[in-house]
Amino acid sequence: QVQLVESGGGLVQAGGSLRLSCAASGRTFSRYAMGWFRQAPGKERELVATISWSGAGTYYADSVKGRFTISRDNAKNTVYLQMNSLKPEDTAVYYCAAAPLPGIVAGSSAYAYWGQGTQVTVSS
Repeated sequence: QVQLVESGGGLVQAGGSLRLSCAASGRTFSRYAMGWFRQAPGKERELVATISWSGAGTYYADSVKGRFTISRDNAKNTVYLQMNSLKPEDTAVYYCAAAPLPGIVAGSSAYAYWGQGTQVTVSS
């Protein structure tokens, strides 16, 4: 069982930055691939970025490539999403999720555990 708690969301102007954190409970955090997803009003949930359990592998959606960076600290049971050059279209609820797999996991159905989400609002 893994419990995930996101933090770091908020209101920011376009062009600004935010760093999201996701703290995980449990002793086996390092055995989970981690992902960040987002869901905007009226839209389906979409993958933003994912990282392998070692941190060596990452994947980004085209819409955030070059602006967002996913990282993890297995000693602190935490995964991060650094978001730079934010745009109004990045406005959404952001969720972190954990998949009991070693590699990069792009499919949402593989993620077994989800956080409650944190709101990110980017004003123009």
